[in-house]
Amino acid sequence: MIGYVTLGVSDLERAKGFYGTVLAPLGAKPAFGSDRMQGFSNGAGPMLSVCAPYDGEAPSAGNGTMVALAAPSREMVDEIHALALETGAADEGAPGIRIPNFYGAYFRDLDGNKLCIFKMG
Repeated sequence: MIGYVTLGVSDLERAKGFYGTVLAPLGAKPAFGSDRMQGFSNGAGPMLSVCAPYDGEAPSAGNGTMVALAAPSREMVDEIHALALETGAADEGAPGIRIPNFYGAYFRDLDGNKLCIFKMG
């Protein structure tokens, strides 16, 4: 049902580097782009895109808004969370079991957008 998710960013080149690094373990690569947008895809589901807001205003992270990315293993959750922090993200919750059968970790990207990397089961 979801085709892609777009996150507003203040510096597209910086965001492309951040997401290129953080999404690489999931097999994601740049999929399409323009002078104000870059999409990333692993070819198996919805894309994640970053963009400079069309209206020219500063991007903002929504209160209660979060993008969740599925990982194939708990080890991958740990790896991506660590990569995000090493690449400048803010920690929003270390990897761990949140509810039965849900292992997740949380971080905020360089513009404050909140993401979760998780493994069900």
